[in-house]
Amino acid sequence: MSDNVYGDIVTNGLWTNNQALVALLGLCPLLAVSSTAINGLGLGVATMATLTLTNLIVASIRRWILQEIRIPMFVIIIACVVTAIELLMNAHLHDLYRVLGIFVPLIVTNCAIIGRAEAFASKNNVVRSTLDGLVMGLGFALVLVFLGIIREILGYGTIFRGAELMLGPWASDLTITLASNYDGLLLAILPPGAFMALAVIIALKNKIDRVQQRRSANAVSVAVPLQSSRA
Repeated sequence: MSDNVYGDIVTNGLWTNNQALVALLGLCPLLAVSSTAINGLGLGVATMATLTLTNLIVASIRRWILQEIRIPMFVIIIACVVTAIELLMNAHLHDLYRVLGIFVPLIVTNCAIIGRAEAFASKNNVVRSTLDGLVMGLGFALVLVFLGIIREILGYGTIFRGAELMLGPWASDLTITLASNYDGLLLAILPPGAFMALAVIIALKNKIDRVQQRRSANAVSVAVPLQSSRA
């Protein structure tokens, strides 16, 4: 497989077809748990692990899955992976698991996961599918963390609040307090604030895409006259 294919998969997962910003999949957990950066990181890592493992398994057994039952099989695979991740989180990250609550098992219903299994993993080899799951999950996790940072700053005036939930007691020192005696903006940590913050992030991405498209168009328009004059 050429380097360009690898690069296209990475670019597609992180930016061009980011599941949270472009496909707009998995918005329920994205908006519900991203009140802090650590909450977003915890769910993002769990979702990334689910996407990676699911794509790997589906790509490994795709030749033996009948077309008529492929969707139920994908759901069973996803449910098994999520159950394993849920048990691991409950055992080793119990406090974070309690904070995330129902949204960990609800990863099973994330349309991004079954969508990648159907659209990509069922049609590509193990290496491509695993990479696709990894970068798609990473793109989703990065949006979760970025959204969590914005909401946490506005809502609490901190960054990495509750880091000990994921990293252990020593990580309590990682919390950064940006302003003392800050009462916080309640709207930021409520669902309406999550929608507003996500809208700003999507608008920023669309603006960057439009700027890049104009630059590419200008570069092409300049190159064509130069080639014509040389001819």
